[in-house]
Amino acid sequence: MKAAFVLLCLCFAVSAVAQEKAQPGQPERARVEPACGPVGESYKVSLDRTHRGLLPLVAGTAQVYFIHDSGIPFENLTLGYPVTKYAVDGSWVGAGHGDSWFEIQVAPGEHHVCATLQSSFVNQRVELGHFTAEAGKAYFLRTRLVMSQSVELLELEQMDSDQGKYLVARYPMSVSHLKK
Repeated sequence: MKAAFVLLCLCFAVSAVAQEKAQPGQPERARVEPACGPVGESYKVSLDRTHRGLLPLVAGTAQVYFIHDSGIPFENLTLGYPVTKYAVDGSWVGAGHGDSWFEIQVAPGEHHVCATLQSSFVNQRVELGHFTAEAGKAYFLRTRLVMSQSVELLELEQMDSDQGKYLVARYPMSVSHLKK
C-alpha cells in the first residue's frame, strides 16, 4: 500500500509539470548548451542486471562512470521515471533510467559534461559540470532527480570513488541506444 502511494505521488508530481516549449516563431536551438548534444536526440534504455562491478580500463584513457541514483527504494516504481541522458564535450554518450550506471572512456584533459532529462512530462533540466581527466584514473559522476509538488531539480555531482564503486556494484548497468 505504501509503495502504491509513493508511485501515485511520483506520477502526479511528474505529470503536473508541463514541458517547456519554444515560443512560436522562435527557432529551436541546435543544442541546449555547448556541452550538451543536439536537441531532439533521445535514447531507449534497458538495464543489464547481470553485470556488476567496474569495467577494465583501456590504456591511455580515463574512465567516467555516469551513475543515476533515483532515490526510489522500490525497483519496480521507476516505470514512469524519466530517462537521464548525458553528453561529454557536445556529444551525447548515453543514458540511464532509475538506479543505473554506464561507463565511457575519455582522453586525458579537460571535459565538459551535460546531464538532462529526456521527458515530455517534466520541464527540461540541464546540469553542467567539468573535470580534468588523467589517464589511468576513474571518475564517478552522479545525477539525482529531486521532485516535490513545487520543485523539480536535477543534480549532477562528482562523487567519491568509494561511493561510486559501491553504487556500480549495487546498481544494474544501463545499456542505451539512440532512437531512430
